[in-house]
Amino acid sequence: MTLADRLGALLNTSVGAVTDLGVSHAWSLHRASLATGRDVFVKTSAAPTTVFAAEAAGLRWLATGLAPGTLLPDVLAADDHTIVLPWLDDTGSTAATAEQFGRELAAMHANSPETFGAPWQGWIAELPLDNTPSAGPWAQWYAERRLAPYLPQAAAHLGPDGTRLLEKVIDRIDTLAGPPEPPARIHGDLWSGNILWTPERAILIDPAAHAGHRETDLAMLALFGAPHLDRIRSAYNETHPLADGWRTRIPLHQLHHLLVHVVLFGPSYRSQTCTAATAALKV
Repeated sequence: MTLADRLGALLNTSVGAVTDLGVSHAWSLHRASLATGRDVFVKTSAAPTTVFAAEAAGLRWLATGLAPGTLLPDVLAADDHTIVLPWLDDTGSTAATAEQFGRELAAMHANSPETFGAPWQGWIAELPLDNTPSAGPWAQWYAERRLAPYLPQAAAHLGPDGTRLLEKVIDRIDTLAGPPEPPARIHGDLWSGNILWTPERAILIDPAAHAGHRETDLAMLALFGAPHLDRIRSAYNETHPLADGWRTRIPLHQLHHLLVHVVLFGPSYRSQTCTAATAALKV
């Protein structure tokens, strides 16, 4: 069965041209034109996977309580080989859409679930995420579910000194994490490449969604740079003020993603990871 045939069955419509857009991690990317005149974005896997079910669940869960069309795309279809989303042209950010994004992100975070974690197995790229729910403090959940699981895989690239730095962060997590926060619905992998800018607003894609700490999403925006970041932060803070000291905790919140990069890409991320761990310990 061709991809066009599979998409037609999933979407209950005929499919015209399917354009290959290359690969990202283990997934093949495509743009498909439907008989309805609509184009869609398609991500596929040759082998069955739960990644797309987790992505679909995360997108729908993040949209809970938000007005339709706010921040998250509709999930048009998903199975163990495929996820289908609307095709959106990225027109670039503006000061106005950046400020709106800050306000809408704050609203998404403010819709608090009861526990940290999520009721599905998570993924970030092709790495599993332990989303085991916990009603305990975020600091321990973060250390146990987001830092410790990746340290053994990263240790060979971090070396003994780098590994000890991360172990110190884990040991001191309760004093480094700042004041308690309720669980927030967070994207979980909110670097600039996972934001599409339409003329009306920002749309978030490829989440590693779970109930976590809202500072994590803001720290990720800063990790590799985001357009109009100061405007995003200012609008966010006006809508849902951040706790004192949030800037000093940015490196702590970036450590999970940096560890993931070390595991996926090797020692090229060692220096950045060790620098973030050192900064986190100075809080």
